[in-house]
Amino acid sequence: MPTQRKILLTAALLYACAIFYFMFFAFGRVDDAANGDRYTFIFAPGNFFKLPDPADLLHPSLMDLVSLGNIAAFIPAGLLVPRLRPLSFARFLIGFLLSILVLETVQALTFLGSFDMYDVLKNTLGAAIGFGAHKMGSRAPTAWRRLFVTGASIAAMLIVVWGIGSGIDQASTQHPGPPTALNEWQDSDGQASAGKPPYAFEIGGRTITPQFRVYDAGDEEVRTYRYKLTGQELWFALQYGIPDESEFRGRISLSVDGHEIFYSSDQDQPHEPSSFKWYFDQAHELTLTIEGRQKAWDITYREMRYFWE
Repeated sequence: MPTQRKILLTAALLYACAIFYFMFFAFGRVDDAANGDRYTFIFAPGNFFKLPDPADLLHPSLMDLVSLGNIAAFIPAGLLVPRLRPLSFARFLIGFLLSILVLETVQALTFLGSFDMYDVLKNTLGAAIGFGAHKMGSRAPTAWRRLFVTGASIAAMLIVVWGIGSGIDQASTQHPGPPTALNEWQDSDGQASAGKPPYAFEIGGRTITPQFRVYDAGDEEVRTYRYKLTGQELWFALQYGIPDESEFRGRISLSVDGHEIFYSSDQDQPHEPSSFKWYFDQAHELTLTIEGRQKAWDITYREMRYFWE
């Protein structure tokens, strides 16, 4: 057997042992398997092209490293296999995909991990990058140039995958839209109430100039406002505080579909403007209760939407 082939076989064997170790024994898998009582199969992958943002790599989280590792760890498979046995890309990809499906299934059935289609696709993507880099590098005339072209090809394909993943993520992820004022409230008597037009007042020595409507208890001690929603996904925000020119007493609370999510009174409020923000995945009715000299203003929501909307 030629020396070069022996080296390749040894490298492939060591690589296979490393993959088996990390898939079945590393990260405390054996201890977890002893306590396993049900199988985990995940068939609905997310955006498997998505990699951590470059800024995240300065302080990567464990999930960032796992995401990169699921691709990078299988690039050597695409480099080694075609050098040991010439294969077309289609045959290599089918063979690799079937192999990784078997390994993931064994992981799940032995409680040493889970079957995760997200991992399968990322592993296969890594192997495909390795295969493509090998094909490009094999055309170079010298060993050093082959090494350089292979490395450059891996880097270039990872950048392309990074870009595609970011594009897909941007297109498939909803982001908060511009703020919209909540003006069509109903008061305690069920009458439509749009609050008061914006006007300036001082809290903690600071002049507050609201952009949108101002809400308070008016001539009453307590006033309740209700707002009907259609169950949409949104970010909610309001500003609140007790003005300097009035007695420092008051309370404010907010409920969603009958469940109180926010409460603040003069006992815990600072002598300065404060804000409250909340994310609603489904909300049908907001109930805002204001007591005493409390004021609320700039009550807005930001609807979740895709970038093209």
